[in-house]
Amino acid sequence: MTQVIRTVAELRPLVRAWKATGDLVGVVPTMGALHEGHLSLARRGKAECARVITTIFVNPKQFNNPDDLKKYPRTEEADVALLASVGVDVVFIPQPDEVYPEGFITTVSVGGVSEPLEGRMRPGHFDGVATVVTKLFGMTMADQGYFGQKDWQQLQVVLRLVRDLNLPITIVGCETIREADGLAMSSRNVRLTPQGRAVAGVLYSALTAAAQDIRAGHADRMAIREAAEKVRAAGFERVEYIELRDAETLMPSDDVRRPRRMLAAAWLDGVRLIDNIPV
Repeated sequence: MTQVIRTVAELRPLVRAWKATGDLVGVVPTMGALHEGHLSLARRGKAECARVITTIFVNPKQFNNPDDLKKYPRTEEADVALLASVGVDVVFIPQPDEVYPEGFITTVSVGGVSEPLEGRMRPGHFDGVATVVTKLFGMTMADQGYFGQKDWQQLQVVLRLVRDLNLPITIVGCETIREADGLAMSSRNVRLTPQGRAVAGVLYSALTAAAQDIRAGHADRMAIREAAEKVRAAGFERVEYIELRDAETLMPSDDVRRPRRMLAAAWLDGVRLIDNIPV
């Protein structure tokens, strides 16, 4: 049976009891408004761990736009029902003052990998991510953490955070779950108009075509320029970036011997969509 827990004081004795019997504990951090992408992380956790905690916390520290925080969908009752359907053991839903009590002044900041792309477009965002993830790892005492590859840069930030601070948790990056037309599943997709939703899959198809061209030997810049033109022609208002980067460091890369990633952010119907694929 899935339990809903809202305080660390209630959660920790339960986790200690699990660990006393040798149970491996997994955690899936989310901000709620769950979809199949989130559920796939929970299922992966269930397949690999005896116990799984999913956290739901809309983290104010990772929003640099107050309107975006206000608009972020909150669907707690539906989220808990979905998580119960996949057999999650605990849904941990702390209040803001449980995560950031009065007088909280600590910030966790990861350099390097957090600075380009999303870091440049959303100043302070990854400090908020790193801080809350560190808190959630400590609160849940989990052995394994599950994150989607859709937020590729976030995944690299979390991996670097865990390595640099010797945190006793293994991070598992899981494949992006997509709609039939290739659109990466996201809680923000529900804000697209029917017309916008009909063309949103062009972002993925344009990235895929560019990656194929690059693998075939075409010039990186030309392939990326053509991808951006396809996205704009489909009706996107703005392409913030489409860039080819080293998959681990997120630095510009023309080294085909190392794994590379094409990452993109673009606006459609006033909604900011992000995606990435391997090259």
